[in-house]
Amino acid sequence: CGEESFGTGSDHVREKDGMWAVLAWLQILAAKTIEKGSLVTCEDVAQAHWKEYGRNYYARYDYEGVDKAKAEEMMKAMGDNSGKLVGQQVQGMEIKTNDVFEYLDPVDGSISKNQGIRFVFTDGSRIVFRLSGTGVAGATVRLYLEKYMPADGDIGLHAFDVVKPLAAIAMELSGLPAATGRDTPTVIT
Repeated sequence: CGEESFGTGSDHVREKDGMWAVLAWLQILAAKTIEKGSLVTCEDVAQAHWKEYGRNYYARYDYEGVDKAKAEEMMKAMGDNSGKLVGQQVQGMEIKTNDVFEYLDPVDGSISKNQGIRFVFTDGSRIVFRLSGTGVAGATVRLYLEKYMPADGDIGLHAFDVVKPLAAIAMELSGLPAATGRDTPTVIT
């Protein structure tokens, strides 16, 4: 889904992609430092990028240890609405696409189905729900939130503040509090 690529959307690098991200960033920093003739930091690179291209704000909300059957039912209900919400307004935002996301590998042509329930809005914002059964007990509902801010927008805000309105929309679209009994996530990253 792209929300965790190289960990640039939060203050740490997650999961198995972390080692590749570290190596990529070290290479970028080495090349930029040589080019400039003085030390270049990750923050320098990110700020320059955002000033030219804008910034994507990300957050991930994890709801851990929820009842698996209820979480699966919630996911199915959202999936059953695939394509049916296009054009609807939710808390002032218009839905452009809602679907069960599938990934087509451009190299080998394979299709990875059921990669999450996706809501894309006309301003480019995205909400993605994924169900993970890899936790210690029950299931984990992962909620990915993304909002784009153009280069002339306020690119210095805290990510959690920017995506918080999307979280409220996600609760309305999913019925997650009723399905899980949770009003707040276990972890926010």
